Amino acid sequence: MTDRRRVNGPPSGTSPPVFTAPPRLPDGTSIAQFHVRAPNEHRRIFLKTGLTPSASGSAYFELEPSPAVFEGGAKLLTDTSSGVKISCTVHGPRPLPRSAPFSSHLLLSTHIKFAPFAARQRRGYLRDASEKDLSVHLESALRGVIISERWPKSGLEIIITVLEGEEDCPWDGKREGTSRTGGWGMMSVLSGCITVASAAIIDAGIDCVDLVTGGMAAVVSQPSSKAFEGPQTPLARETEPTANSKVIIDPCPSDHQEIGAACVVAYLQSRDEITELWAKGEAMSLAINHHPDQSGLDVLIDQAVEAAIAARLVLIEVISESTELKLQRRK
Repeated sequence: MTDRRRVNGPPSGTSPPVFTAPPRLPDGTSIAQFHVRAPNEHRRIFLKTGLTPSASGSAYFELEPSPAVFEGGAKLLTDTSSGVKISCTVHGPRPLPRSAPFSSHLLLSTHIKFAPFAARQRRGYLRDASEKDLSVHLESALRGVIISERWPKSGLEIIITVLEGEEDCPWDGKREGTSRTGGWGMMSVLSGCITVASAAIIDAGIDCVDLVTGGMAAVVSQPSSKAFEGPQTPLARETEPTANSKVIIDPCPSDHQEIGAACVVAYLQSRDEITELWAKGEAMSLAINHHPDQSGLDVLIDQAVEAAIAARLVLIEVISESTELKLQRRK
């Protein structure tokens, strides 16, 4: 007679799953992972609006992870690099409480929080300094877009949950790369937050001067050709970013061994304006290939704007589809 109050295990033994780690050299060193996209190629974007009926506007944004390609052409079925998955809800405009002072314009508040499972290293339930910093950057990017004079004595709340964020370094199965914390993944997350917040604001029917989208560009070091000669050669980690560097749009930080500088912009294409600019690294001192006459910061900003324009094309298409669906439902 079996005990119904006890969950019995399977009659035969089971073995725990074993996950495949990236390939390694005979001495145990991780084989380097390389960038396989073109420098001006943006990752595919998934964007959808109207996912939260209880909110005034909502949107979901996703960036696919980069495929893993290692020295010698080795590939894995699993992704060693992370993607970006962001959910955004907009609440308002709402009237301010009576105790609040009079305001002739709309009061904007932004709230960005990483889910505890957003990264391989589990995050806390309370907001840390980096999340508050991202909220300030997002508020600066959106403040110049919304026509706040049309909603006096009102408030607008934008809540963003990062379900999956970019990692600063690749996963090698032994947590070897987690020591590199340059904050480059946070910049990629901010670029996605700007785009998804813009989509949610448009879904809520809030008047804006233009569509704002985020774009990111980075200066990365090119691996030397010796890294592809065979497994007996050492890894090309001793790269010189000042001598052999290139600029790519929409970088995945875990795909590159060295990142010299990065830049994130919030761009309005119709008005040709930048509402937010966040640059990090020694961009002015880097000599970038194919751009000998321009400073590194100018090249970074131009390429980040190109990334924002690419994201704008997706945003326009998504807004057009959602508007058509709303008109069909009203009929």
